[in-house]
Amino acid sequence: MSRCRWTTARALALLDRHHLRRNAFIAVHAGASFRGRQWQPERFALAIDEISRQIGLDFLLVGGPDERASAERIVAKAASPVVNVVGALSLATLLAILGQARLFLGNESGPMHMAAAAGTPVVGLFGLTDPAVWGPVGVASVTPRPSMPCECIARDLCRRPDPSKACCVWRLEVKAVVDAVLAILSRKVKDVEHAL
Repeated sequence: MSRCRWTTARALALLDRHHLRRNAFIAVHAGASFRGRQWQPERFALAIDEISRQIGLDFLLVGGPDERASAERIVAKAASPVVNVVGALSLATLLAILGQARLFLGNESGPMHMAAAAGTPVVGLFGLTDPAVWGPVGVASVTPRPSMPCECIARDLCRRPDPSKACCVWRLEVKAVVDAVLAILSRKVKDVEHAL
């Protein structure tokens, strides 16, 4: 068996173990290289609950071992069931899992780009970084971000004008994220991009 087939088989076995059906779950990544790029776990939990209430898809949290605390906060705050495999996947298995997802929801990060490379539609959460330059390519995507210029809400942490050190994503409202997810799922992407 080729390595690619083996990785796909392993990813499918993991989905089966957690009772997740292909193309019937949203992969969620709450991590990022800098805390200021991480949308709040509590807001992820609220968004998950609202999306679950409206469309009933399952949710799978993915990420690296150093992102377990955020994932645990999401699981603790969400009323909806959430499968948490943060820290448990190799990059190859993560890529295979992302390829099976109906949608990726997460911060501007490496997994966001991996999801796009796997052909999965993306809702990527952006702050100061320009999604026209750094957003996902090749797939249906919406990249909600707060209005700019951003009024700083974390002066002790924020290091503007460096977009990799700004906390603007913290101002992103749950409704904008939920609307973006629903737009992608209903294929009304152009309508939402103009409204955000």
